[in-house]
Amino acid sequence: MAKNLMVVGTSSNVGKSVLCTALCRILHQDGVRVSPFKAQNMSLNSAVTPSGREIGRSQAVQAEACGLSANEHMNPVLLKPMRRYRSQVILQGRVYETQSAFGENLDGADVIWDAVVESYNYLAARHDVLVIEGAGSPVEMNLKPRDIANMRTAQLAEASVLLVADIDRGGVFASLVGTMQLLTESERARVKGIVVNKFRGDPSLFEDGVQMLEAYTGVPVLGVIPYISDLGIDEEDAVGLEGERYASHSTTAKGESAVRIAIVQLPHMSNFTDFDPLFLEPDVVVSFCPTPTDIERVHAVILPGSKNTMEDLLWLEQTGWTATLGRLHAQGTLIFGVCGGYQMLGQTVSDPTHQESLSASLAGMGLLPVATTLAAEKTTVLVQGKLAGDIGSLEISGYEIHMGVSTALAGYRPFAYVQGANDDQARSDGAISEDGLVMGTYVHGIFENDAFRSRWLQQVRARFGLPAPASGAITSVADVRLQAYDRLADVVRAHLDMDTLYRLLDGVEATTAQC
Repeated sequence: MAKNLMVVGTSSNVGKSVLCTALCRILHQDGVRVSPFKAQNMSLNSAVTPSGREIGRSQAVQAEACGLSANEHMNPVLLKPMRRYRSQVILQGRVYETQSAFGENLDGADVIWDAVVESYNYLAARHDVLVIEGAGSPVEMNLKPRDIANMRTAQLAEASVLLVADIDRGGVFASLVGTMQLLTESERARVKGIVVNKFRGDPSLFEDGVQMLEAYTGVPVLGVIPYISDLGIDEEDAVGLEGERYASHSTTAKGESAVRIAIVQLPHMSNFTDFDPLFLEPDVVVSFCPTPTDIERVHAVILPGSKNTMEDLLWLEQTGWTATLGRLHAQGTLIFGVCGGYQMLGQTVSDPTHQESLSASLAGMGLLPVATTLAAEKTTVLVQGKLAGDIGSLEISGYEIHMGVSTALAGYRPFAYVQGANDDQARSDGAISEDGLVMGTYVHGIFENDAFRSRWLQQVRARFGLPAPASGAITSVADVRLQAYDRLADVVRAHLDMDTLYRLLDGVEATTAQC
């Protein structure tokens, strides 16, 4: 069975996912058979496994850092927030139920915990080390009796625990000491090290802080990790939108001839990491825009995915976005919709069984000739295929996660023809408007296809008479991502006590010279 190292945090967004990714990459570099595991995740950013199951995106990222394909056991419980404080529960990659409070049903809680145990055992039997990620804080006292993601999982795995705090947000002493005090005696015994994350400046200036933390907690500080700007790794949830990568890019810095793209920041926006590749382009300025007034002289607008298409469609109408997008389309601005965004660009969206809304049907934006009906059964599948429109017959790949079926209406032109592993033949996907200015697709990850992204940007430039980028080279998203994993691993390896880490993984040895 595997040895287990668990990372818990003093709160959400202290860097647990990133540190786990770094540890996965380091151990993989060192020749260790390592896998990620997170018992329960809550996120609207998800991924699809080769078997067609849905898991949290952070675990898919960590799997890639391990050199593995993602599978449903890496994140057996995924909660996807919906309307009115309800969440869709994804159990080992499939929809289990929708409920208002996780664990409110004891029988359901037993089934869910059994799945966690099953998934843990599956991975532990196949790897040398599991890098386990906690969720939020392990000492939310009102939630702790139902908390399966933190110390209950640590006990299941008999894991050595690292406690992480974010010094950049302040209050690092109170958060670390307070967390240790609120843990039970047996839980405190599992905490083998403290990691201070996101430190800016000279770490030698915090040497007295390290000594104080060790004196207050009785636990050694195993690392002070510097703040790493522009990580280049997919974010787990919307808190990440506040980070450097998604800050408004300066048009001046990239030149007045840059392609300007606005992404509508929907209230229930999901899988916003679909658009990360656009931020890598040297002559593209991308901004997430909460209101229509945030748009200024844009060449293209993107409507992202949504966990609640119906309510976000109402929001677009109520906030003036629908009128603004109609005006921009009339002016020649390109509009692109992905998944829920694609559905909203159509003629109607119907919800006859009230999966997302009390409304049975809503008018869409009327920019694409499709009508969508939401259904209880979710489609989750990896797909590949070819484009079918004005951009050319390029090969594409990605994944679908949606609970609706879109039907072609008069004047329909498909965006692509795609096929999943269990499909007998290719099927049409998405749509393109008659004037070619509006496109939509169900394929998440469409902009990770380097050739497609390059060709679509060329179309935008041609429409507005913008020059091609000076380099002419096509950015490789895969190469950038692997370089980001290695860069992250190098920084963490240099600032973490790796000798102690390997001692905690008693019996596990590196098989390369990097350790």
